Amino acid sequence: MMRKTLLFLTLACASLAYYAYSPLTPEKLPLEFTLNQGSGLSAVARQFERDGLLESPRLFVAFARLLGRAGQIKAGVYQLDQAVSRMELLTMITRGNVSTSRVTIIEGWNFRQLRDALDASPHLRHDTQGLSDSEILQRIGAHESHPEGLFFPETYYIAAGSSDMALLKVAYRLMQQRLDEAWQARSPNLPLETPYQALILASIVEKETGTPGDRPMIAGVFVNRLRIRMMLQTDPTVIYGMGEQFDGNLRRRDLTRDTPYNTYTRGGLPPTPIAMPGRAALQAALHPASTNALYFVARGDGSSHFSSNLNAHNQAVNRYQR
Repeated sequence: MMRKTLLFLTLACASLAYYAYSPLTPEKLPLEFTLNQGSGLSAVARQFERDGLLESPRLFVAFARLLGRAGQIKAGVYQLDQAVSRMELLTMITRGNVSTSRVTIIEGWNFRQLRDALDASPHLRHDTQGLSDSEILQRIGAHESHPEGLFFPETYYIAAGSSDMALLKVAYRLMQQRLDEAWQARSPNLPLETPYQALILASIVEKETGTPGDRPMIAGVFVNRLRIRMMLQTDPTVIYGMGEQFDGNLRRRDLTRDTPYNTYTRGGLPPTPIAMPGRAALQAALHPASTNALYFVARGDGSSHFSSNLNAHNQAVNRYQR
């Protein structure tokens, strides 16, 4: 009798071990699946059956209950990159080993483009949908009244299923940190009174730069103009002020139509940034090149030609633009 019992226990343990550690072979990898908040073990097992991971949901439920893990399911987005055993699968979903996703904020994006990208991301929980820009700023604890330029361009690694609001809060705080660091180390005697003005200038430099090496010179041109109270006359600010009216072509009449962002009709900096500047643009705005240049024109290859007077600038325009 004892031998039969031992044999039965041995076979039972062997069967359990085989069930627990034999590999599952989904039809395709990688396989991503989402477990919603409050999902019960039975519902999760049936989902795995639909995904082609399990043949018997009831057996998996019994297995999890036997190990005392039935009530430990963690919500989130998971990804399988290779075959796993049932034990590994159960450990993954009870420890909350959710997949990590990348979300990249691009230098030069405006806030509308950022919101569109977040809304389109399948890896985020979309808590900002339906909220106004001001409501978002309030919820992330921002003290500014306008969202433009406040979020640092970077690639963020987040747990899939995280809130887009949480991502914005992290990007906002990182921009505040980077801006403060750059402001504290700024060159002396700049015609900028606040870090926010530096952010505005950096956003213009970001949008005007075609070749990274030109950033300090472009910043130097705008700093020189600010010092002598010359109009900035920069097209990207005009385009930003036109909003959805901009159809891809900037016309002469657009340069004379007054808006708060038209730097052909209004002196000084525009009221807010026009895009999200990266670290290099912040550095250029606060460490501009020492130059006597007041003008620049695109050469057509991404780089710019700089001039110190209007006559030389007009000659450069004729050479490169006409």
